[in-house]
Amino acid sequence: MSRTEIADEARRSPVSGDDPRLAALESQLKEAIVEIAELRARDALKTQFLANISHDLRTPLTAVITHAEILRDGILGDLSPRQMESVRGIISGGRQLLNQVGEILTYARGAANQLALVPTRFAIREVLEQVSGINEPLIKKKHLALSIEVVGDVPPLTADREKITHIIGNLLGNAIDFTPNGGRVWLRAERYAQRPDDTLCVEVGDTGVGIAPEHHDLIFREFAQVDATPSRPHHGTGLGLTIARKLVELHGGRIWVESELGRGSRFFFTVPLEQAAD
Repeated sequence: MSRTEIADEARRSPVSGDDPRLAALESQLKEAIVEIAELRARDALKTQFLANISHDLRTPLTAVITHAEILRDGILGDLSPRQMESVRGIISGGRQLLNQVGEILTYARGAANQLALVPTRFAIREVLEQVSGINEPLIKKKHLALSIEVVGDVPPLTADREKITHIIGNLLGNAIDFTPNGGRVWLRAERYAQRPDDTLCVEVGDTGVGIAPEHHDLIFREFAQVDATPSRPHHGTGLGLTIARKLVELHGGRIWVESELGRGSRFFFTVPLEQAAD
């Protein structure tokens, strides 16, 4: 019986001070309070463990990638084509694993309320072009068409550039991952003139597989994946959209999705154009 159910039972069943039912309910309530405290303590320990292990994994992973890049660049001598292919596979897999470790570390910091904004002033187009450039190899590999559009007169944004880049990079990465070869992905930014604050709205869209309406809320939950089977074609930590939502809300904005199965997806997020000094 949950804590709420115990309280409801107490309200429904008036009892006298010496009624054994009252003593039983009080005992159950105390046990529930103790269990909740223990669960919270375990959750805090889990969060700290995730942060520690993620931080400790980054150093050896970075070393593996660096040494593989030295081999790839021929600093220690020329490699045969088959050796070069293997080294590139090590680099690719290492970077993918490093990104996943980074997501876990960011999630753990967010869960422990250790994320803070470092606002700077920058143009949103610069970030959109930066993210598209980083993803260009994947876009070319899948023969996708990418478009970037900044609608109207969008002033420079005062926000944490690294975190805004992380949000857009995560959303574009998903769009590329879930869009079949030859499809289309796009980045779009537009100014919403609202009162009391002006707001920037960024859209990341694709012509991919889409998401059923009943899963729109699920995808933003921790570790949640629409297809959680071991044989699923798309792998990840299940934290990307959770982190994106955390970073958007940290800026005072919101994030949502518009999508249907087989008709692609459009992710939107808003952030105020001006951030408070604190």
